[in-house]
Amino acid sequence: MDAEKECCKCHLLDLPWEDVLVTHIFCYLPLRQLVRLQRVSKQFYALIQVYLANCRTFDLTQIGPSLPKEAFCNILRDNKVLQNLSVQNCSDWVTDTELLPVIGQNQHLLRVDMRGCDRLTRHSLVAVSLSCTHLQHLGLAHCEWVDSLSIRSLADHCGGLRSIDLTACRQLKDEAICYLSKKCLKMRSLSVAVNANITDVSVEEVAKNCRELEQLDLTGCLRVRNDSIRTVAEYCPKLQSLKVNHCHNVTESSLDPLRKRNVEIDVAPPLQRALVLLQDVVGFAPFINLQI
Repeated sequence: MDAEKECCKCHLLDLPWEDVLVTHIFCYLPLRQLVRLQRVSKQFYALIQVYLANCRTFDLTQIGPSLPKEAFCNILRDNKVLQNLSVQNCSDWVTDTELLPVIGQNQHLLRVDMRGCDRLTRHSLVAVSLSCTHLQHLGLAHCEWVDSLSIRSLADHCGGLRSIDLTACRQLKDEAICYLSKKCLKMRSLSVAVNANITDVSVEEVAKNCRELEQLDLTGCLRVRNDSIRTVAEYCPKLQSLKVNHCHNVTESSLDPLRKRNVEIDVAPPLQRALVLLQDVVGFAPFINLQI
């Protein structure tokens, strides 16, 4: 009887690895837990390596910032089918040495997030543009190594780009943004925030070329003025969100038409700002009939 029960037992590792465990079970487990599971036995180590080799998404925010670079290289060593890659949590140590092999063997990447990775160089961005020609989403915020040449390479090879975050990429000037907008006509989301080099020239070029634009972040672009905002209103009928905080030369005269289209703007209307200021000063907001 005991022998019969023993024969009926089914262990996890007895299930088909690729057809059942990898496809229907491990995909629901956090990456952090899978990495820990590797330590259980040699069989589990081999099983997790099979899963990692077939993983479509690799996001280090699921593991935490303490992942050693050796573990990063080992985890992605055999993967050639990645579609989404985020190395944001590796910003303290990731360099071209670790990233270039991963980019080179994953030519189907659709989304890459390198935000804050200040130890990378333009070589990583050029590698992304040359290897990942189907790229749709790219995060480069606070990567001050991004320059005009690497952006031109990206524009030349990744024409299907839908969104790009260039916040605080301060080497970039109007010329680079204009070139990008002429090549990436399907752009829906663009951030060039915190860059004093950006002027009306590039904002107007983006508006005229990227008619599908839905989100535009110009926060802290001190040289942007009303003229370019009016152009955005004219040429971007699908715009949903506009950020112009700290754009001191952008006034309500250019924002009001967008408000009437229910575009979300991060700057409150003048009257609302005045009421908030008055409430801060006197401790309450007086009733004002806004319909007058």
